Amino acid sequence: MIFTLVLITSCGGESKEDSANLSIEFTKYELENGLDVVLHQDKSDPIVSVAIQYGVGSNREKTGRTGFAHLFEHMLFQESENVGQDQFFKKIQDAGGTLNGGTWKDGTIYYEIVPKNALEMVLWLESDRMGYLINTVTESAFYNQQEVVQNEKRQRVDNRPYGHTNWVLDKNIYPDGHPYNWQVIGELVDLQSATVDDVREFYDRFYGPNNATLVLAGDFEEVDAKALIEKYFGEIKRRQEVPKLEAQPVTISETKRLYHEDNFATAPQLNMVWPTVQQYTDDAYALDFLAEIVSRGKKAPLYKVLVKDKELTSRTIAYNNSQEIAGEFHIIITGNEGVNLNDVEAGIQEAFAMFETEGVTDRDIERIKAGLETSFYNGISSVLGKSFQLAQYNVFTGDPGFIEKDINNIKAVTKEDVMRVYNEYIKDKPFVMTSFVPKGQTDLIAANSMVAPVVEEEIKENVEKTVTDSEEEVAKTPSAFDRSAEPAQGPAPQLNIPTSWTAELANGMEVYGIEQNEIPTVNFSLVMEGGHLMDDMTKNGVANLMTDIMMEGTANKTPEELEEEIEMLGASINMYTTRESIVIRGNTLVRNFDKTMALIEEILLQPRWDAEEFARIKTKTVNDIKRSESNPNAVANRVYNKLLYGEDHIFAYPTSGTVESVEAITMEDLKTFYENNFSPSISTFHVVGKINKDNALKNLASLEESWASKDVSIPEYPAENDRDKASLYFVDIPNAKQSVINIGYVGLSRTDPDFYPVEVMNYKLGGSFSGNVNLILREEKGYTYGARTQFSGSKIPGTFTASSSVRTNTTGESVKIFKEEIMKYKEGISQEDLDFTKNALIKSNARRFETQGSLLGMLQEMSMYDLPADYISGEEKVIRDMTLDQHKMLANKYLDESKMAYLVVGDAATQYVQFKDMDFDEVMLMDKEGEEVKLEEVAQ
Repeated sequence: MIFTLVLITSCGGESKEDSANLSIEFTKYELENGLDVVLHQDKSDPIVSVAIQYGVGSNREKTGRTGFAHLFEHMLFQESENVGQDQFFKKIQDAGGTLNGGTWKDGTIYYEIVPKNALEMVLWLESDRMGYLINTVTESAFYNQQEVVQNEKRQRVDNRPYGHTNWVLDKNIYPDGHPYNWQVIGELVDLQSATVDDVREFYDRFYGPNNATLVLAGDFEEVDAKALIEKYFGEIKRRQEVPKLEAQPVTISETKRLYHEDNFATAPQLNMVWPTVQQYTDDAYALDFLAEIVSRGKKAPLYKVLVKDKELTSRTIAYNNSQEIAGEFHIIITGNEGVNLNDVEAGIQEAFAMFETEGVTDRDIERIKAGLETSFYNGISSVLGKSFQLAQYNVFTGDPGFIEKDINNIKAVTKEDVMRVYNEYIKDKPFVMTSFVPKGQTDLIAANSMVAPVVEEEIKENVEKTVTDSEEEVAKTPSAFDRSAEPAQGPAPQLNIPTSWTAELANGMEVYGIEQNEIPTVNFSLVMEGGHLMDDMTKNGVANLMTDIMMEGTANKTPEELEEEIEMLGASINMYTTRESIVIRGNTLVRNFDKTMALIEEILLQPRWDAEEFARIKTKTVNDIKRSESNPNAVANRVYNKLLYGEDHIFAYPTSGTVESVEAITMEDLKTFYENNFSPSISTFHVVGKINKDNALKNLASLEESWASKDVSIPEYPAENDRDKASLYFVDIPNAKQSVINIGYVGLSRTDPDFYPVEVMNYKLGGSFSGNVNLILREEKGYTYGARTQFSGSKIPGTFTASSSVRTNTTGESVKIFKEEIMKYKEGISQEDLDFTKNALIKSNARRFETQGSLLGMLQEMSMYDLPADYISGEEKVIRDMTLDQHKMLANKYLDESKMAYLVVGDAATQYVQFKDMDFDEVMLMDKEGEEVKLEEVAQ
């Protein structure tokens, strides 16, 4: 099948003459065993993407056996009859590729992106786990992944603010037995009680070729691809038939109001949810528009009432979540500190009344459609993005080409449709409401709420479970050929660095560009050096507030008018502060690049200095800082930087500032910062997309003429590693279900000649999934969802950091393992590991230049560090030339576990004391600001 997709955005009811056309060609066919195959050729890069989506998500589970779809997704990465333990990741990485999988309520997908020469190997791997896996599912492998998934639940749900919200909502929206009544991650008790027999039954029922879609996208020849797919997948037998689920939308007879005292929350949060309808229905599209109109932007009623008028919150969120068989309409409001959720509920009802009065305009509809056009192009900018789209449509509609109908359905939404669905699903209809409040602040919950029966895991002493597998040889499933023989890959694609251009404007601003013509969009960034480095330590956070206030209107446009103009162009413009820069990042349709740049110039040169918005931004920033104090990862990051850089270095302080420093900042501070530090002389512009050098410079001409240069001095902050002992620092987060571990010290700058060689050296220690620390802590022990090591660095020395979040009762042993593995790594690695490192890093360059975003990142790195256009060739030479001796020398020079800071953020009551008996030069309790405290203070 071949189809051509034509996107047309309209304005005032008339089609634009310069509407963009995009042709997508694909072939769909079915193997005799029922496997759907979709092929899409894209020869713009020498890579291929393979995605296999199965028609099974948590919606196919049953009460008492929840979490199986997700648990089984993990099992498929272990081994199969012809692929050894932990070899899936290693073989793909060794080929220069990347891979992963994902499970949601309605589906499970596995994917790989590799250089095109590795296509046959990927098909071999995927077919082996589809048809030749279940005989290898052992008790020990299953137990390990049970532990990994439980750690994922602890990390993503149990150890974060508001993590239990979706559990409470789904239990009360959907009746017992409904496929959406439980969470994808599953109930902890179900995960712990699952058996290998359960897994075998699940595999036989849902993992047949007749319940899957295979999408191949990228640089391949169709005849060859079909032959390979038939060879590897054609002989896999059909399994049980899986009937399509019928739609099961729900209604609720009365409003349900529940509350929970949240261990990690520092601010109250209100959720209101109404049942709606399944995906791809007319009402689902209109509900998507409704959510945008009531919540997003300064025109939105929720914003006007809750943020602007009543100052109850700094952000309003609404979205419609239409899925395969049912849907929900959500409103989420996180209140400012101390806000009573009764006031939030009343404000939402007031916003609805405003919406009913003001209605929906044609302009509202058009600005949403304009943004959707750009989003569509961004979504298919990579072969993986195309694979996901084609697979999704085929599984849920039976037609990969449904994308055309999808776009037409979006275009068909009218303002009358939006009002109709509001009246049908929201107005005066029962809903489920949750009030999540900080512990001890039940006075903030909405009235008439009942306690939600959230089950919290109890922290227990770690008990290692010994699982013994049968010593019988794994039975091999018959095959027409020898599946144990890994396919040869042939020569890898040669490095092909895209052509870039540079220019310098008369005002001193440098410009870097790459023309890429695949999609009709432009991605750009303007980077000004300085950022957080320019902050005065006594008023830390000015740079961060600066970038927020600059997006709040211009001298000629109110905040609302500026926002609407950006949206009408289908563009996005973001401005943010980093440690060493201020960045304006944009994405727009190429036909609107000139208008988008005109807005950039206005934002830069004509700030509004809106006092009302400044007050709102300060309130939001202060609340965000306070909320971060309960987030273990944010606490770990803040304390770690302070310990490593010391109080005299600006990096010891968060870019956002502190509560005290932000509250002290005035508008005059921002104006002074702007006058002193905004200049083209320290700025670089980067542009990638369907635009050539001449047109890009033409659109910069006005900014070149209007923006005058000035001298700007950037402060220097020397950073050195002066640590001389191993110190254990512990920050208490009472009842934490996981411990966050950060281990390291100050390392190198990005400009140091050893920096890239050290990155190469680190790869096998912890620079990838197949790194030693991850293989031990996750794959062998099951203590964590992931463990990594890395060197960071910019013009200022960064850090070496080993990090993980581990199950609380494995904290001490995990720290020991990190320490031991860093020490052992200095003894040297094997030639096999060095070859793996070289292959993974060199061959992955085939994927490096695919998207506009990746090319923009390359230009930014070139400009920031004054690198030549072919610097990646130099990196390849470093990799190729590395020897075992050099690798060992670098490890010994830059890894010294006896002088590192060992930071643990977790439950001190159960985990702190053990470190007193370990081999550390000092052991200290710290508060969340990185100051030492006494054990008695924690106990209180």
